[in-house]
Amino acid sequence: MTREEFLKAGEKMEQERKEKLKKELYLDNKNKGVLDAIQEKAISRKLLVFISATALLWNAQLDPETWGMIAMMYIGGQTAVDFAKMWRHGG
Repeated sequence: MTREEFLKAGEKMEQERKEKLKKELYLDNKNKGVLDAIQEKAISRKLLVFISATALLWNAQLDPETWGMIAMMYIGGQTAVDFAKMWRHGG
């Protein structure tokens, strides 16, 4: 392999990495952004709902029954959606 071929292969790999990162961070998507990509990777939706409901419980004087209802409805609903996806796609 010549030096030029080696450099060309390196540039191609770099371009592929950039394209993959662009896709993972939704840089071409107008509806999603970098923060959405980070949230999807770092925090589960269930944890995010728990944190949001807890913040409302503390800050907006949300009563404990409503807090529990929000958490149970979301977690139960999301579990049903996850189950349906697994059942439909076999795994």
